[in-house]
Amino acid sequence: MFLVTGANGDLGRRIIRRLRDQEMPVRAFSRLTSRYSELENRGAEVFIGDLKIDKDIHKACQGIEYIISAHRGPSDVQAVDYRANIELIDCALKLGVKHFVFISVLGVERGYEDSPTFKAKREVEKYLKASGLNYTILQPSGFASNLLPLAERFRDTGVYLLIGDSQNRTSIVSTDDLAKIAVDSVRVKAACNQTFPVGGPEIISRGEIAQIFSRIFNREPIVINPPLFVFDGLRNTLGLFNSELQKSLGTLRVLLANEFFCTAEEIESLETIFEMNMESLESFIRRKMGVARINN
Repeated sequence: MFLVTGANGDLGRRIIRRLRDQEMPVRAFSRLTSRYSELENRGAEVFIGDLKIDKDIHKACQGIEYIISAHRGPSDVQAVDYRANIELIDCALKLGVKHFVFISVLGVERGYEDSPTFKAKREVEKYLKASGLNYTILQPSGFASNLLPLAERFRDTGVYLLIGDSQNRTSIVSTDDLAKIAVDSVRVKAACNQTFPVGGPEIISRGEIAQIFSRIFNREPIVINPPLFVFDGLRNTLGLFNSELQKSLGTLRVLLANEFFCTAEEIESLETIFEMNMESLESFIRRKMGVARINN
């Protein structure tokens, strides 16, 4: 049986769908306040718990062979992104879990001191590698599903908000592709005890995303592009009233200020190991938004 944390997130739901499509038993770690009826309807065993409570983690791990850690905790990074993963790894060791898949983030090794999330992911990676468990670490450059709300707004208004340098490069991964890789990692021998940067097949600038939306929806983009210092000013002002909120915006600041992309060699390696063709951002958005490509 699989245990999937972050079961109600964009990635977690896709992982569970894929597992259930393969008729694999899966336990979905979910909060009581989350909407988990879809998971139940697909045949997942829903475990109601809190990743901040060790007892819940221990109970969720009983009878588990594989763990896929796909949760994120932007409001409490130390408790959820760091400590809960450490507890999951310790439980996996005690219970003889066969394989642990950890969803990290591209760039954790760069030492971004302003981002609690990057720091937590890095420490968990190091702990997992030293644990003795069979593992696979996936470092996505960004989820294509995160752009769906922006695509919907563009479809309705033509407006695209781009904070910071429009030339910064990215290689956003199809969230469906990432789910496939996460599931397949436990059976693909070449994925055992490996770390993989995961991105889409194209390296694009952040400014090109507006052009992709323009092609999809056949309308001219209205790009609003405030410089990064505007974000910094707003963040500093908020910090006068709420220092924790200022700290929590550190990860967003890192993402806005830096480039996160995979090399062509890294993508080719992924496609070879997992026997797949990575989906482009444009293809993902078209598919999810129900917009077919028109051939001239």
